[in-house]
Amino acid sequence: MKVEVYNEILKEIKSFSGSGRKYTKHLQDKFPSVSDLTLASIYSLEYQRKMKRTHQKFYNIIEELYDRYTSAIEAGEDVGVMLRLAEEIDLSPALLARMILEKFYEKHSEEGAEPATKSFLTKLMKDTTLIKDKDLAYEIYLCVVYDDQYGAITDCVKHSLGQEYEFRLQRMVKDLNIPFRDEEHLRRHGYDKTPDIKLEIPFAVDGFVVNWIESKALFGDEEGHNTYFKDQYLSYWNRFGPGLVIYWLGFIETLELRTEKCIIIREDFPTNITLMDPTSIEPHPVTV
Repeated sequence: MKVEVYNEILKEIKSFSGSGRKYTKHLQDKFPSVSDLTLASIYSLEYQRKMKRTHQKFYNIIEELYDRYTSAIEAGEDVGVMLRLAEEIDLSPALLARMILEKFYEKHSEEGAEPATKSFLTKLMKDTTLIKDKDLAYEIYLCVVYDDQYGAITDCVKHSLGQEYEFRLQRMVKDLNIPFRDEEHLRRHGYDKTPDIKLEIPFAVDGFVVNWIESKALFGDEEGHNTYFKDQYLSYWNRFGPGLVIYWLGFIETLELRTEKCIIIREDFPTNITLMDPTSIEPHPVTV
């Protein structure tokens, strides 16, 4: 993606406050040449970073937010109190719900009761029927279901999308009869950080030798790529040599201009790979 287009998309996103449900259609109308999944990925990445930057300030006023919630419930306001509050303060509904849930159990702790640890709160967020206050349980349930950018449901959707593209990649490699090992196999044999595919026989793309392939079902921007490079790609390169990273939902063009010699970046499986033929001295190109 051209830098100018990406910056224009970011400008639109940063000028908006509210839920992704309300804004996705606007982005699609504004940038019809960009796929819906790519726009959704860019928006999601920016939204999550925004929450990480700003959510701490809401912990500083959680007493006030909790009092506003309880006052609204006692006054008999319509359901969706937390959703309306989250939209007003521009905070993820799921994050607000977790903060209020934690405060509730701090105020209503009983002797011998399970402490409000992170794992305990996560369990309640995943199964709101375990929450002893019925109003609180339903309010949190609404937040979890409605929040399309944060929380358990969002994590499941992203995990499912990631698996879908991993399976697509494996199918493409299998169709070419290229032997490989997947992440599960590598982990069973003691590797801690593993790419999605480790090729048994390397191939070349535009003269670049590829030993492994990593599938990313998201848009590749500078911040995300730098994090993945430090936490994943560099480890793969140290262990297996150079590899290929596929950002299926596209990437900003500046990533391609980087001089890192340990990886190449594509937004689809390459169509001009060169395979090694063990029966011949010369490798032969294959068009996918």
